[in-house]
Amino acid sequence: MGGGQRRTTQNQTTSSASSSCWSHFWSSALRTKPLGSPLEVAVRTNSGDGLVRRLGMFDLILLGVGASIGAGIFVVTGTVAHDAGPGVTISFILAGVSCVFNALCYAELASRFPAVVGGAYLYTYTAFNELTAFLVFAQLMLDYHIGAASIARSLASYVVTILELFPIFKENIPDWIGHGGQEFLGGAISINVLAPVLLVLLTVILCRGVGESAAVNSFMTATKVIIVIIVIFAGAFEVDTSNWTPFAPAGFKPILTGATVVFFAYVGFDAVANSAEESKRPQRDLPIGIIGSLLICIALYIGVCLVITGMLPYYLLGEDAPLANAFTSKGLKFVSILISVGAVAGLTTTLLVGLYVQSRLYLGLGRDGLLPSVFARVHPRCHTPIHSQVWVGIVAAALAGLFNVHILSHILSVGSLTGYSVVAACVVALRLKDKASSQVSSSTWREGVICLLIVACGGFSAGLCYRFSVSIVFLVVAVVVAILAMGALCFRQVYADLPGFSCPGVPIVPAACIFFNMFLFAQIHHEAWVRFVILSIITVGIYAFYGQYHVDPSSEETIIYHRALGEER
Repeated sequence: MGGGQRRTTQNQTTSSASSSCWSHFWSSALRTKPLGSPLEVAVRTNSGDGLVRRLGMFDLILLGVGASIGAGIFVVTGTVAHDAGPGVTISFILAGVSCVFNALCYAELASRFPAVVGGAYLYTYTAFNELTAFLVFAQLMLDYHIGAASIARSLASYVVTILELFPIFKENIPDWIGHGGQEFLGGAISINVLAPVLLVLLTVILCRGVGESAAVNSFMTATKVIIVIIVIFAGAFEVDTSNWTPFAPAGFKPILTGATVVFFAYVGFDAVANSAEESKRPQRDLPIGIIGSLLICIALYIGVCLVITGMLPYYLLGEDAPLANAFTSKGLKFVSILISVGAVAGLTTTLLVGLYVQSRLYLGLGRDGLLPSVFARVHPRCHTPIHSQVWVGIVAAALAGLFNVHILSHILSVGSLTGYSVVAACVVALRLKDKASSQVSSSTWREGVICLLIVACGGFSAGLCYRFSVSIVFLVVAVVVAILAMGALCFRQVYADLPGFSCPGVPIVPAACIFFNMFLFAQIHHEAWVRFVILSIITVGIYAFYGQYHVDPSSEETIIYHRALGEER
């Protein structure tokens, strides 16, 4: 009898402990970060040192351009044109318009939030909850880590290509130094020495200070843009307008498919949002930097598209180096050399900005306690998060030096699409209010979020129907359901008007962003979907065993930093 009572008591204790753990997990996971005034900054720090505001409007524009335009402008334009014909120009316009809508969402939040690091993670933490923010961070960070390693390998290959222009180096540089890599264990290990060396150099520049890294980025980005403009003007004199007819030789579908491919050529403008804490006048300059850099990229891509499809018939364009082949066929070999130099400059800036953004995201999570506090430390003299920056460089160097990360490229872009979709949802969620007051009730907020989820599911379903050529009826149903959800957002919800920069057309523009982003999500490789699910499960596990116990929103280490006297607004 006594043994039975003890077992019952033990079972009740175990059940109570389990219930308590589950309750603590959900109460932590559903926490949100309060939205402070843009004129003050809440920063958790272990010392009195912080980042320094050195980036002006021009620096931010160059930061966005540097992150977005890499070697792809010389390759992806011709690759897509091979299928879409001269209509590739429309592909870039469609993708550009979609990215402009996403950029408008980023611009509103960047101007509305306090000027601190975090970007999409910070916006999600405030609009939704702690766990969702951590999931967004994890998806973005895996993209950044693999992307940095892949770009470093491409940069090493282009550097070797330029070195081989000199007779002393031609055919004397082994594969394990730069070209590809020396493979072992059936290709599981691929040794590349130059890629980690380049990563170390860029990490050192970033550790020295944001001023030094901004100067390098500005110089390389300016070089890249000038080369692209030279390429466009040099090619313009070789254009034969008859090559633009027919404009869409295979119809509209390849153009739309091309838009889903080239969308990722614009990815990078969101890097500007992560520089908020180092911007001189963030509420004014961040929206200009985000949208301005994207518009420059759209103009450059359209110019290259028109030139490449006008110089050669689209069906004669090669897939590996289409632009270089087009100029070589016209006897302009010197332009091919310029393209290689431009590719090096483009890859350098993309890699530099990518490493910069990663360290600032780690800094933000270190401050919040979701990651160890070592990531939150800022060097007192350089005013950079050196520990975060070195960690990012080590991860990228290890991946680039030991593995052929190009084979992982098909699981990329998940983080970007996830981040863009959640940021668009944040705009709607933070604007919601009740008709009778300036606040929003839980029922109103839930209804709005459910409508956003329906739009996302509609976009993903429509994308699947398009990808697998399912009956047009199912595609129409998915689109109609998404439109009905958008209608509910328009007519059943009320939205606050904000001072400063506001995304136009709320909630239609953010909802359209979510729909198209999820449409694209359905087009990526199925292994990317598996990666999304597996990484999400791992992230929840990390949060359950570490993150929830170390986050302390009420910590006394939270200090309010006001603008210094005389600082520009």
